[in-house]
Amino acid sequence: MKVISCERPGLFSNKETEIPQAIEGEVLVNIKKLGVCGTDLHAFAGNQAFFTYPRILGHEIAAQVAQPNGSLFGEGEPVVVIPYLHCGQCSACKAGKTNCCEKLKVLGVHTDGAMQEYMALPESILIPTPQLSWDEMAIVEPLSVAAHSVRRAGIQKGDQVLVMGCGPIGLAIMVFAKLAGAEVTALDINPWRLNLAKNEFKASHKINAKEVEADSRLKEKYKNSFDAVFDATGNKSAMEAGPYYVGHGGKYVLVGLYKDQLSFHHPSIHAKELTLLCSRNATKDDFLYVISTLENKSFPTNSYTTNKFDFSETKEKFPELTHPESQVIKALIEF
Repeated sequence: MKVISCERPGLFSNKETEIPQAIEGEVLVNIKKLGVCGTDLHAFAGNQAFFTYPRILGHEIAAQVAQPNGSLFGEGEPVVVIPYLHCGQCSACKAGKTNCCEKLKVLGVHTDGAMQEYMALPESILIPTPQLSWDEMAIVEPLSVAAHSVRRAGIQKGDQVLVMGCGPIGLAIMVFAKLAGAEVTALDINPWRLNLAKNEFKASHKINAKEVEADSRLKEKYKNSFDAVFDATGNKSAMEAGPYYVGHGGKYVLVGLYKDQLSFHHPSIHAKELTLLCSRNATKDDFLYVISTLENKSFPTNSYTTNKFDFSETKEKFPELTHPESQVIKALIEF
């Protein structure tokens, strides 16, 4: 079978290897579509935290059962993969927080992922998705990350929510916050992305961060204005600026990941009794909720999946995804 491995930052290698043999408890699946995550782009660029090389990337997986191997699945059945391998024994797992297991291994990050034609995977991380298209299946994982953050923040009807960053996770957070009943404001420095947020992804308002920084009166207008602020940028300066927008008694949710230290002015966040939350990955319940949302056509899949290319084109097309002029939200690799 064909495999593409990231040998080191900036270098993909095409390889041929044997189709894996599924052991007891595993199912052999054929990869059908694969979403490209910011994690993949950062790993390719060499600035992803918790990462070693060489690595087969890819964890946003739409697959088809090739060999059930005695499982409850049928041959040819479409499945979404939960790409988080948890231990089941640590305190987090016992509390149902498998998304932040002490020994967590994420496919495509800590262990090899789906830039290969077949994978032998534990039956327990497969979810049947007979009602979804391959495109919808390939976006379940990133949407689950967004849905998990909204659930973790306890967003309720009438909440004023600010989402910082109009990338794939930020845009998805906007939709799920809106579905929870919030009024959503989008913040970014890119006018095209801000317009997309407002026109396609449920944002009622938009803020250009560059304009805010250049106009003190405008900046003052948004001070302490939101019940919950989500960071989906992973950018140090943006993340450190987030508490400014959180209202007294509000919540600040870090969904983006920065690989080093962050600094906050303690008296400011203490005065607000600000709740600082981190949101990592997603649980099976989040996956099931997202699958239901997609089945109900409550998410703008066509506006989200902006770029598609064949697996054979990966080495050529992948670097282009980092170019701002390509206007990528979510790229899908087709097998």
